[in-house]
Amino acid sequence: MPYERLQKYIANCGVTSRRKAEELILHGKVKVNDTVITELGFKVDTDKDRVFVENKLIKVVENKIYVKLNKPTGYVTTVKDQFDRKCVLDLIEISERVYPIGRLDYDTSGLLLLTNDGDLANRLMHPRYKVYKTYLARVNGKLNATDIGWLRHGIKIEDYTTSPALVDIVKTDGVQTTIKISIYEGKNRQVRKMLAAVGKTVISLKRVSFGNIELEDLPVGSWKNLSKKELDYLKSL
Repeated sequence: MPYERLQKYIANCGVTSRRKAEELILHGKVKVNDTVITELGFKVDTDKDRVFVENKLIKVVENKIYVKLNKPTGYVTTVKDQFDRKCVLDLIEISERVYPIGRLDYDTSGLLLLTNDGDLANRLMHPRYKVYKTYLARVNGKLNATDIGWLRHGIKIEDYTTSPALVDIVKTDGVQTTIKISIYEGKNRQVRKMLAAVGKTVISLKRVSFGNIELEDLPVGSWKNLSKKELDYLKSL
């Protein structure tokens, strides 16, 4: 019989990422048939079992969607927000249900990928695949060689040490500096925390690429389907 882990099945139904699906399970928001499931190791019979997320029956998605969005600041990267703030899904006008791959914080703009392909989303978010995300960060003051060295070799923030980042100075006038920084991890507000660890306050932060996929000239607040070339690249990772 075709058994599959519950969190993977939820992701394949286009509800949310596998990681978020695990949170839903742990919080008792998932039922299989008539039973609430809170075990991450639980497997469903995909031919017979009926799965409900927050009391809604879900089904495996047949039509896979892949889009990129130029996220403005002032939007949260969630499907819905408990504080009723604007969400990135408010900007995307499609009938299919999609969710963000990773996240950009409220004050960060730029490239965000969204899909209903749970397997692909899981691969792209996992650090072991080392998919670099590149940002342009404008900070106060100048970064010296020591600052750059710490960022490039890994720096301790909170309770962990970051993996090495790719860092280059784009321009500086002595008052402010713009740097290009690439990381493959996805910790919450990681770039801001890394720069704070070398004494810099971020004035603006924009993601310009996700692996080989570029933001290009996509207008702020606009979205489009990924090209065949972009999609082939993602599926090759």
